[in-house]
Amino acid sequence: MKFPAPVSVEWIAGLIGAELKGNTGGLATGINEIHKVEPGDLVFVDHPKYYDTCIRSAATYIIINQETDVPEGKALLICEQPFEAYLKIVTHFRPFTPSRQLISDSAVIGEGTVVMPGAFIGNEVTIGTNCIIHPNVTIYDHASIGNNVVIHAGSVIGSDAFYYNSKKNREVWYKKMTSCGRVVIEDDVEIGAGCTIDRGVTHDTIIGRGTKFDNQVHIGHDSVIGPNCLFAAQVGVAGAVDIKAGVILWGQVGVSKTLTIGENTVVLAQSGVPSSLEANKVYFGYPAEDASYKRRELVWVKRIPDMWNQLQQLLRKEKGE
Repeated sequence: MKFPAPVSVEWIAGLIGAELKGNTGGLATGINEIHKVEPGDLVFVDHPKYYDTCIRSAATYIIINQETDVPEGKALLICEQPFEAYLKIVTHFRPFTPSRQLISDSAVIGEGTVVMPGAFIGNEVTIGTNCIIHPNVTIYDHASIGNNVVIHAGSVIGSDAFYYNSKKNREVWYKKMTSCGRVVIEDDVEIGAGCTIDRGVTHDTIIGRGTKFDNQVHIGHDSVIGPNCLFAAQVGVAGAVDIKAGVILWGQVGVSKTLTIGENTVVLAQSGVPSSLEANKVYFGYPAEDASYKRRELVWVKRIPDMWNQLQQLLRKEKGE
């Protein structure tokens, strides 16, 4: 999430009650989680395992619960509960604002766009020209929809990320990390019926230009779907996935988190993708592998009973049975 304007890091330290060390005169431009940080961003870390990763990341300002060395040009904001500090910053800059009507007065809807009965358009949403928003579509706050976009009935754009801070030493193990990112849908996209696209935790979930979704597709937080992709029904994509241009995912493909699928890749139906895939190949199975190899493997699997019977016959002959 970018702040409306750069904010003094000293002011941020005062807001969250943190001790400031390092570049105390800097200006923070936003807050992000570790997978999406950019120069000028704040990031939080509360576990020694990730201290170095956060400090060496692109983030300029690190909210942390222990004093450590500070790289030149960066600053530490040292406080007891970095996660609670994150929540306080997000709540300050992007507070929950209840809606009182189906289409918010702050929504901007372009010329020629049709919003069908029962659709909900939240606060600060922008929708481009010549779009069709079908009945019972829900578009949460701050979403950005391009031109010539079609969203079919019952789809939900911008619901919260499935993202939790986990600590086993407290009564409630999983504490929600408030989502302050957006969903950005570019021009000429079509979203089928009953799809769900989660907003980014702190950054944007992006659906690239010309991409088409069948019904009941789910896209997790902070994922970036490239242009001209095609996803069949019941595809599920986890958080922070980078899917390049021209990828085809057939029905019921499941994609794990924080991986990359190269451009023009095809993943055949009911496959599972637990790790990154190279570009310009066809994949199948779980774990998803080169489809030609996987087909040969299945042929050999089918031959196992015959091979077993032949082996038993050979052993009986050797025994003179």
